[in-house]
Amino acid sequence: MCGIVAYIGSKNCIPLLISGLQRLEYRGYDSSGIACIHKSTISDYKAVGKVKELNSLIEKSSIDESQVGIAHTRWATHGLPSEANAHPHLSTNRKFAVVHNGIIENYKALKSNLEAKGCKFQSETDSEVIAHLIEQLYDGDLVAAVASAVKMLVGAYGLAVIASDEPDKIVAVRNGSPIVIGISENESIIASDLSAIVSHTKQVIFLNDNDIAIVTASNVEIRNQENVPISREIDTVDWDFSAAEKSGYEHFMLKEIFEQPEAVGNAIRGRLDHVNNSALLSGLNMDAQDLVTIKRIIIAACGTSLNAGLIGEYYLEDLAGLVTEVEQAAEFRYRNPLVDAETLCLIISQSGETADSLAALREAKLKGSQVAAICNVVGSTISRESGRGIYLHAGPEIGVASTKAFTCQVSVLLMMALKFARARRYTYTDAAELINEIEKIPEYIDAVLKQSKKIEKIAKRWAHATNWFFIGRGYQYPVALEAALKLKEISYHHAEGYHAAELKHGPIALLDENFPVVALAADIDGKDKTIGNIEECLARKAPVIICATQGDKSLASYTKDLIEIPASSKYIVPITATVAMQLLAYYVAKERGEDIDQPRNLAKSVTVE
Repeated sequence: MCGIVAYIGSKNCIPLLISGLQRLEYRGYDSSGIACIHKSTISDYKAVGKVKELNSLIEKSSIDESQVGIAHTRWATHGLPSEANAHPHLSTNRKFAVVHNGIIENYKALKSNLEAKGCKFQSETDSEVIAHLIEQLYDGDLVAAVASAVKMLVGAYGLAVIASDEPDKIVAVRNGSPIVIGISENESIIASDLSAIVSHTKQVIFLNDNDIAIVTASNVEIRNQENVPISREIDTVDWDFSAAEKSGYEHFMLKEIFEQPEAVGNAIRGRLDHVNNSALLSGLNMDAQDLVTIKRIIIAACGTSLNAGLIGEYYLEDLAGLVTEVEQAAEFRYRNPLVDAETLCLIISQSGETADSLAALREAKLKGSQVAAICNVVGSTISRESGRGIYLHAGPEIGVASTKAFTCQVSVLLMMALKFARARRYTYTDAAELINEIEKIPEYIDAVLKQSKKIEKIAKRWAHATNWFFIGRGYQYPVALEAALKLKEISYHHAEGYHAAELKHGPIALLDENFPVVALAADIDGKDKTIGNIEECLARKAPVIICATQGDKSLASYTKDLIEIPASSKYIVPITATVAMQLLAYYVAKERGEDIDQPRNLAKSVTVE
């Protein structure tokens, strides 16, 4: 949830670190800081608020240049946002500086022991104990001290450590929190996220859990915690740096909403088998015999990915006849789930680093289940540990509120259901019709985007409302959940998604003339019943916004706030309706003047439980 950047090389590290932190701003943070080795001592600078505050502080300082440094954006867990609680944290003798992502669960016991030994703590954080531990364990070998220190830590951590007595190296450690190292000529860059690296180099090394990396300007050596050398492959990242720019859009979220025809097109491209009317998902590494041995699928995910999984449940059961359950990933790990070798646990995560989803993956493997993953970030921990799965190819998603990743996830789930269905019961002719629909998804999304001005007018009309309901049935029920989540995330309005039939079982008591209800009523199964629910809302004087199929005249009499999506099969409606709801949420938040790309209290990648 926090961000790490570190640099060692021949250039002045300070502007590079600031630039790297700015690339990580989308992850969410409340403070930032830098520590660098300058004239044989460690100089540190910290600021609450945006990275520009830190940059202003450094510009006013006496430091001019350094070739080695570490930097961090913090999202508060232990202690309020403050300069004292911001990273980097220094040891008592100020010879060691540490940046840390994650949570140290046993920090209180460690802190008590360290204070008894005379260590002076400056913060309320769990992270500061690491700097003091290294100081206590140091005997002239930074790598050995770090290795000994991390053996005493319980929890998750990604670390970068510098020492004034050893200015020729940075030590990086990973356990449950991502670390990637970029390699270039006469310089190395360490980060928690590729976005801080790709403008400098496409050659990277992804650390695995328990790796300790000794990083110099010209070399990266990796060892385990027993000091045994380990080999790690150098990967080439095909990530377009320009994709992380706004390209003229006011917000990354709006840019990413409008990128969805291209993003979904990339997710689909090359994955439809027109000869057999099936899907080509080579990453699953499953032939027809493997597919029919699966008796049950469990989808584990969090947040937006969880809502995508709910749509995937409909797909897999409707098309393939496969019993499918969707689990909140944190609940999966702790409730002792029933899985076996005929169960496929499918983990969905945009970042591939979501802590709860990663824990669910490991629990499923431990219990003997087959596992696969759907991820967007190549080289992410979930993608590597699953061993098989499907990349979204959505491109970098910078806005904290996920948009294009969701529609790509749903598109991939539809193709996955098609693949299972063709191995089990789906006819060649029916599959041909579905493939034709899948190929049109970018076109369908583009038709929704052309409604953006109309949706913006509706959003402006209701932006003052502080409570919202979203209702839907069947394939539109998960869309209601996702739509409510989007509105909550970026507008800070209270919003709830309900199955339309559930509204009268209690929530309808809240309705009045200031409580808009967004009804997802496309012309597919369940529309007639939803119309009944719309009438119930109107009878309570609640204003209704309806998302309907283009050309459907039966709903025009119920509202003047009509959002239209193109006519399609029920399998495509969840995608097009979601795009419309993304636009509605965006324009409500914009009208309110909210910080859309970096909503308060949120982080892009939730890497702690």
